[in-house]
Amino acid sequence: MMDVLLLADLHGQYGKLQNFQGYDYDAVIIAGDITNFGPLEPVESVLSNIDVPCLAVPGNCDPREIIDVIERSDAVNLHNSWMALGKVTLAGLGGSNATPFGTPFELSEEEIDALLTRIVGVMEPNVHNVLLAHAPPYETLDNVGDKPVGSQSIRKHMKRFDLVCCAHIHEARGVTEVDGVKIVNPGPASEGYGALIHFGAEPKDIRIELITV
Repeated sequence: MMDVLLLADLHGQYGKLQNFQGYDYDAVIIAGDITNFGPLEPVESVLSNIDVPCLAVPGNCDPREIIDVIERSDAVNLHNSWMALGKVTLAGLGGSNATPFGTPFELSEEEIDALLTRIVGVMEPNVHNVLLAHAPPYETLDNVGDKPVGSQSIRKHMKRFDLVCCAHIHEARGVTEVDGVKIVNPGPASEGYGALIHFGAEPKDIRIELITV
């Protein structure tokens, strides 16, 4: 029914993007850390050069001003918002829960909870419901060493979705399923990693392929 390319963690390294054009997809979604603490100047043209619909959220390493840059581009800023693409509804949450590093776009768990409560309260349920978040749910593709560092609030709201697309933890690339919800971390696009997501006609018919270019 629809194929989507999931990218994340570009960290200002855009050289691999053109290599993903060898795949067929109907839309691109970007799960944050488009830059590495800036600069913001290239972002508008990078996003506008994607020739299919593109939806993005910022990551914790993106300056908060990137929201305005995404909105000026041809892409859709999905942070604190939602949008339907055919039979797929995508909700977005940028930034991350607190880190030890004081990065530019961090949110408290209370802020994340409030944002997700609002989003799930207004979004229209669809055949497939997807959360595009930079931070992973707690204890789900979120280990740094043996310590889980994901968001408790994302985990709390996770069951409202069929799929969570996340990033943030580079070494946690993978696909898993928890409580009937699929979770995917495509790995850093700066190193040529991504994921293709195929949404079928029926609920829960979601197939995920990790790719490398």
